Amino acid sequence: MSHTPHELHEEFPQFADKIGEMKQADAHFARLSDEYHELNRKVHRAETLVEPMDDLAEMDLRKERARLKDEIYRLLST
Repeated sequence: MSHTPHELHEEFPQFADKIGEMKQADAHFARLSDEYHELNRKVHRAETLVEPMDDLAEMDLRKERARLKDEIYRLLST
């Protein structure tokens, strides 16, 4: 378990500039980025016990965050 936030610019430092550009130019990417950010916050708050939840619920959030991260990476790398 990691207590470090997984912000997109930290996950993909090689795409830091492109992330900002795509948030402005691509509504679909911006929506995915917002969803990722919200899920990431929920996971982080659960991990740090600010808003504890059962293990299964936390695992489901992590899986969804990973799915979004994969989709975001696909868009960034094309």
